[in-house]
Order: sequence, then C-alpha cells, then structure tokens
Amino acid sequence: MLAQTPRASSTRENVTLSIRLVTSRAAAAVVILATAVAGCSSATTTDKKLPPVDPKAASLAEGFGTMDRLVQAARKEGSLNLVGVPRDWVNYGAIMDRFSGEYGIRVNVAEPGASSQREIDIAKSSVPAQAPDVFDLGMDVAMSNAQRFAPYKVAAWQDIPDNVKDLKAHWYAGYGGYMSIGYDPRKVPAPKSFSDLLKPGYAVALPGDPVQTAAAFNGVMAASLQAGRPEAQRGLEFFTKLKKGGGLALPSQANTLVDWDYVNAAKAAQTAGDEKPAWKVVVPSNATLASYYVEAINKKAPHPAAARLWQEFLYSDEVQNLFLKGFARPARMEALDMKGKLDIQAAAKLPAVSGTPVFLTVPQADEAKTYLKDNWSKSMG
Repeated sequence: MLAQTPRASSTRENVTLSIRLVTSRAAAAVVILATAVAGCSSATTTDKKLPPVDPKAASLAEGFGTMDRLVQAARKEGSLNLVGVPRDWVNYGAIMDRFSGEYGIRVNVAEPGASSQREIDIAKSSVPAQAPDVFDLGMDVAMSNAQRFAPYKVAAWQDIPDNVKDLKAHWYAGYGGYMSIGYDPRKVPAPKSFSDLLKPGYAVALPGDPVQTAAAFNGVMAASLQAGRPEAQRGLEFFTKLKKGGGLALPSQANTLVDWDYVNAAKAAQTAGDEKPAWKVVVPSNATLASYYVEAINKKAPHPAAARLWQEFLYSDEVQNLFLKGFARPARMEALDMKGKLDIQAAAKLPAVSGTPVFLTVPQADEAKTYLKDNWSKSMG
C-alpha cells in the first residue's frame, strides 16, 4: 500500500468483510487450543510422546505439542517485540495489555506509527535483539516481502479465508475494513457518494499524502471507483476538482474525513450518546473499497516462541472479538458467527455496508502508486 500508512494519531494504513473481512476468555482459548492438539491423546500422555520443543516450528502441533508447552517456551523468552501498532489502532492497546496480563510477557513496541514499509526497513536495520518478532502489514507489502517471514499455521488456520492468506502460511489476514467518509452532521448533510463532497459546505481531508500514506492512497482510489473499477487518474481528477473548488482542507480544519471505517467509527463512538453527535460515518454503496491488514512472523525473530504465542493469541475467539470492539472486521468473523462465538453487540456497531466489495490487486495498486507519484504533486501542489 504505497509508501504505506503511518498509523499514529488514528491514521493507518483488504458478520465477514460484509466485505467478509471476518467471547471467550483467554483461559478458555488456551484450553480450546490445547484440546485441539492433544484431545485424542490419553490423560497419561507424557512428554516422551510429544515432539521436542522447537520455537521455530511451523505449527503448534509440530513445534510444541500442546499450548501449555508453547506458553512455557514463550515465558522463558520473556519479551515480544512489535512494530507499527499504536495503542489506539483497532483496540491494540487492550490486546497488548491482555497478552501481557495473561502470559506475563513484556510487549515492546518500536515506532507505533510506522508504515508497513517502514516496519520492513526497521527489521533490516535493527540489531538482532531489537528486531520485531511479528509484523502487522498491508497485504501488498507482505506479498513482496514473504521471503522474510517464517511460515506458521495458527490453530484457527482453517477459519481464515483462503483468498486473504498465503497458503504456505508466511502471512495471513488479521483484520480489515472499508474506506469510508466520516463527517460532522452538525455542519454538513450525510453524503451518499464521493461526488456529494464537491457540494458547497464540505471541507474534506485525507489522512496524509497519498504518495506517502496508505489510508490516503486508498481514499483516492475509493473516490476513483466507477462500476467497481479503480483508476488513479480519475481519483486525482476528483481531488483536483475538490481543491479548486475550495473543498480540500487540512484534517484539523475539516468537517469531513476520508479514512478507513474503523478510524471514523472509533471517532464517532466518542460522541455516539450525545444529543447531537459530532461525528458519523458512511461507506458509499458505489465505492466499497476494502482491505485487510495481515500478520507475519519475522524469520529472524529474537523471541520465536513468543511470536508464535502472539499469533495464536491474535486468532483466538477473544482477541478476534477485541478487534471487532475496535471497529475492525476480524479475519475469522464469518467462522465466529457460524460457531455462535461472535460478539453480536460489537458487530452491530459497525458501519453499514452495501454493494460488492472491491479489493485492489497488487498490479492495480502498483500501477496507481506509480501514477500518483508522478502526477499528484503536479496537480495538487
């Protein structure tokens, strides 16, 4: 996703992500995971019948045998290094606190606002002990860096849709959302489409420079959609027209923000109970651009067992629902719903979506990035 999204201060970078981007307690998750591996063993199974502990294994069963043994190995390592995950992004603060509280493992976060590409650059330049254990990346960056990731299939692997995971398990979707329009209903009427933003009164902002910020890039591409087809030139023409008409503003001066729905929804939730809410969010039915963020383990992770425990944790019922409470649509959403494990109240708070979701292909994204890099500043100044 472009030079990728800085995810600090609420700008971050593909029921299901009605785009089909699809609670138990953590203790229950541990029991479930352990049972899945050891359920067909007798109560008298000993460590002699389990595989030797291998912190770099490609699955729980292969490297640890039981969830308890994975937890034990991760606790010995004592730390987990993350990068590019701010606490106010899709409920990551609560997720990290829950992980530390459950397992007693310290979570270190380098550059919380780092873009996806910056995460990769940090991994390249870090001293071994400070390198990230796990990445949280835009799908295009993950695809182009798959050789840097250690394959690992979480216990919930089958619940992750095949079209949003590397079948060799180098990376797989964790959560996602739609590009949306957030607006102040006290100042402007509810927009039904991007073209409405050209009307008088709208002061529209993007969450950064589309040449540098993935969320802004995807905002331009959402505005470009016609009959489900993206075209960077059309998106640039829209924002050029918006600027010439005086409708383009800085985020601090805007009454309308084009950003991911989980960013706008989190902002809307802050005033949802007020008599006159200060923020609402809409996903235009004719511009349903969707995207996932994916998770991947660093092949050179300094804490390989903790990295694998973190992955198991992220895909547990509890934490997938914590993403949902952060207004993101978890990768296992459809499976959780089918199993009766979905947090229905949290799902009901998601912005309504209609229409067929559009996912940019890597060639489409690459072509669009190149076009905007060559033309955005010429048109926008």
